[in-house]
Amino acid sequence: MKVDKQKQKPRRVRTLFLSDLHLGTRGCQAESILDFLKAHEADQIFLVGDIVDGWRLRQSWYWPQAHNDVVQKLLRQSRKGVRVVYVPGNHDEFARDYVGSTFGGVEVLEETIHTCADGRRMLILHGDKFDTVVRNMRWLALIGDQAYDFAIWLNHHIARMRRWLGLPYWSFSRWSKDKVKRAVSFMTAFEDAVAHDARRHGVDIVLCGHIHKAAIRQIGGIEYVNTGDWVESCTAVLENFDGSLEMCHWHDRQGEISKAQTWKAQEKLAA
Repeated sequence: MKVDKQKQKPRRVRTLFLSDLHLGTRGCQAESILDFLKAHEADQIFLVGDIVDGWRLRQSWYWPQAHNDVVQKLLRQSRKGVRVVYVPGNHDEFARDYVGSTFGGVEVLEETIHTCADGRRMLILHGDKFDTVVRNMRWLALIGDQAYDFAIWLNHHIARMRRWLGLPYWSFSRWSKDKVKRAVSFMTAFEDAVAHDARRHGVDIVLCGHIHKAAIRQIGGIEYVNTGDWVESCTAVLENFDGSLEMCHWHDRQGEISKAQTWKAQEKLAA
C-alpha cells in the first residue's frame, strides 16, 4: 500500500547545514535532498560549498528537473523569510567572485561565524583551503575527480542490486575510501588543520564539508563538524533550538519514517 509522504509533519529546527550536493552530476541524489528539505523547517540554512558542480558542468552539461527543483526549493525558503547563506567550495568556486553579494535573498560569503542558540560560536567554511592537492596540484585533483565519478557510478549499480535483494543501503565508494590507508591519513590531517584554524579564530565549533565524511567529534578542545555529502552518505547537520547539534543520516532516517508509516497504515487497515 502506498503511503502519502506529504502527511508527515515537517520537523522544526533552528538551523540546517548542508554541503557537497554536487548538483549537475549524475551522482547527486537530488530526490533525497528534496525529501529532506520537505521534511524540515528551519530559521536558517547554511549551504557549505560544492552545491553546484562547476567542474563537471564545464565538461558536459547535465541538469535534470530534480536538480532545478532543489535550487527552486532553496530560493522559495529565502522568499519565505528563511536566512539562506551560501559559502562556496572548490567545485563551485565561480561563486567566490560574488562574495559579499546577495542573489534572490541568498547571501554569498567566503566563510562566516554563526552563533548557536546556547551562545557557542561556530566557524563555517567549506574547507578546500586546507586541501593541498586542490590548492597546489589542480591537475591531480581533476584526475581524482574522474576516479571518484567512476566509484560513484559503480556505487549506483551496487545500490540497485542491494535494493533488488532487499538489503539496506551501503556505499562502496565510502567503504573504499575508508579502507585506503592514505585516504584515512589525509582525512585525519585535514580535520586537524581545520580544528587548528578554529582555535586561531577563537571559536568553539568549526563546521565544514569538502571531504565527504560526516562527523561530529572533539579535536583538541574544538568541536569538529563535517556535514558529509549528498552523493554517497546523504547527511546533514541540524541545530536544535537549545543549540545542540545533530547529525542526520537521511538514508537511515527515511527507512525509519517508511517503517513507521507502513506500521500506521497496517494498523489503520486492521482497525
